[in-house]
Amino acid sequence: MKIIEALKQIKDLSRKADDLVIKVQHNSAYLSHETPAYVDQKQQVQEWLQAHSDLLKEILRLRVAIQKTNLETDVTIELAGKNVTKSIAEWIHRRRDLAKAEREIWAKLTDRGLKEGLLQQSVGDPILVKIVRCFNPAERDKKIDEYTSEPMLIDSRLEIINAITDLIE
Repeated sequence: MKIIEALKQIKDLSRKADDLVIKVQHNSAYLSHETPAYVDQKQQVQEWLQAHSDLLKEILRLRVAIQKTNLETDVTIELAGKNVTKSIAEWIHRRRDLAKAEREIWAKLTDRGLKEGLLQQSVGDPILVKIVRCFNPAERDKKIDEYTSEPMLIDSRLEIINAITDLIE
């Protein structure tokens, strides 16, 4: 089974489990004067409870297999002209929030609204003030662009990897 197949199966199993929750909710009791919806409704509810438990066990098995696969499978992605190899799990974390965090710190490198020009002192002649940047604006712009593009590059590569990588169980 490929990773993508396991992901899709988890989604379907979760849907089935949700359906069973609704069935149990609507059929777990009835009044003595009512006709039960099922011949042996008590037995039917027990079967749904067992089926729900079985579905959750299968979801857990698949999730753990996906995690194991994600930890053990290395993927190389070209970023900023360099081939970078990380596990699928590491790429997922980069995609989820770490690339964004990198972009955000680089985006904080600004002139802070400071202005260059003549500054009148309380005594004496005005002095010329210049902004002293503690960063390279060209490097900042390049890094912001790289970290903005990184999630899309990760998504593209992982879509392919999820389709071709066998689940490790």
